[in-house]
Amino acid sequence: MSFNLETYTLVHVVLSLVGIASGLLVLAGLLAGKQFNGLTVLFLTTTVATSATGYGFPFTHLLPSHVVGAISLVVLAIAIYARCARREAGRWRATYVISATTALYLNVFVLVVQSFMKVPGLHALAPTQSEPPFVIAQLVVLVIFVGLGTLAVRRRT
Repeated sequence: MSFNLETYTLVHVVLSLVGIASGLLVLAGLLAGKQFNGLTVLFLTTTVATSATGYGFPFTHLLPSHVVGAISLVVLAIAIYARCARREAGRWRATYVISATTALYLNVFVLVVQSFMKVPGLHALAPTQSEPPFVIAQLVVLVIFVGLGTLAVRRRT
């Protein structure tokens, strides 16, 4: 059986988009004080799979995406431990919310990076990803997630 990069990429992208979509719904639930257990399992599973499959692409040296993937896997391990092993008891509740929100943010961060690389109109605005449109987009995403994460912690604890 041969390695099909196009199929592998498609699986990776679908996992990522499902992780982001389910993660946004989980975050909405955290903000509303509701638990969506099935969606949470879907979010955590697909986000772990997204980060793990990122290492399956051919590469010759360590890339920024590998670092983000490693950080994401550590954050996800904390989220899963806080939710499953500690059942979000006491301070583990805030730990879960912060780590789950951080994992979702990292996925969206990568989505923005990929969008500026692959979408022609965005790429024209920031071909090296150091131009103001890219920096502003990433700052807006960061501010949104810090704000939503803070609200979720306050409402969840």
